[in-house]
Amino acid sequence: MKSKDFLSHTHRRFNPLTGEWILVSPGRLRRPWLGKVERPTVPSLPTYDPACYLCPGNLRANGEHNPDYSSTFVFDNDYSSLSRETPDYNFDEHDLIRAESEKGICRVICFSGRHDLTLAEMDPLAIEEVVNVWREEYLRLGELDEINYVQIFENKGEIMGCSNPHPHCQIWAESTIPVEPSKEMKQLLTYKREKGSCLLCDYMKLESTAGDRIINENDAFAAVVPFWATWPFEALIIPKRHIPDLPALNKPETAALAASLKDLLVRYDNLFETSFPYSSGIHQAPTDGAVHDEWHFHIHFYPPLLRSATIKKFMVGYEMLANPQRDITAEAAAERLREMLVIHYKQR
Repeated sequence: MKSKDFLSHTHRRFNPLTGEWILVSPGRLRRPWLGKVERPTVPSLPTYDPACYLCPGNLRANGEHNPDYSSTFVFDNDYSSLSRETPDYNFDEHDLIRAESEKGICRVICFSGRHDLTLAEMDPLAIEEVVNVWREEYLRLGELDEINYVQIFENKGEIMGCSNPHPHCQIWAESTIPVEPSKEMKQLLTYKREKGSCLLCDYMKLESTAGDRIINENDAFAAVVPFWATWPFEALIIPKRHIPDLPALNKPETAALAASLKDLLVRYDNLFETSFPYSSGIHQAPTDGAVHDEWHFHIHFYPPLLRSATIKKFMVGYEMLANPQRDITAEAAAERLREMLVIHYKQR
């Protein structure tokens, strides 16, 4: 087939960051939908909720009161999934039944003292402050001997498992490098050894030339629907300069990252005029003391909404048992997002 003739035919796409494939079936979008349709609801939240354990001044589960903060607030998770006090142990039965201890720290970062805001609705300067806190926490936690990877992530929306609508994200810092960053590290290292260059640097050159998967770009960053996207409106924010982690950002790049985040998240909300749910996460160099020239900092966004605020994509059936699959091509998804205004629908 000629270049891009595959856009209208079922085909597989390769994800160079994980070494895995995804099945793309554009024709499936034409099938009638007889499944469940829910009524979209956009809750009206107060600026302050006396029952919210993240709001300023309120009591948390550990018996402490939050400070009267207005911007960012960081604290150890009261229900931490990881602990520095976990005892050392290792169990192995014939290499088939294995377990080992895992130490770590879980932190929470509140983006704002206001209960009713999301990153999409915050001012770029306020988002820039959040980026600076991400950098500070990465450095602080990464300096600890037992911490070899710092995973910063956000779950937004009830359907993504978010238990509190107050604007916040989490950090899980642990002694081993988790599965997904490990996959990427292996692929980045292999590419560097074989090609002598950075995988994501080369990828960004291709995307900038093609342009049909770019959502937004500025002097330092680009937001793109990756060629191998699995989720309907999946996106990557990638720096144009080769940098391994947040501390490598200079001040103009920090501002540019905040602007790129703001732009993408507003487009997400405007797409279906709802508070767009997603899981997002920062992938950057491990903090294990080794030199990681192969790493190229980037942020993943995995939103489940497919056709509207009522029809969502879940990993079921074929995708759970065989192979990831998507209906809308990356090119079509990027076009939909580019068409969106960058003024939030609530402000119009």
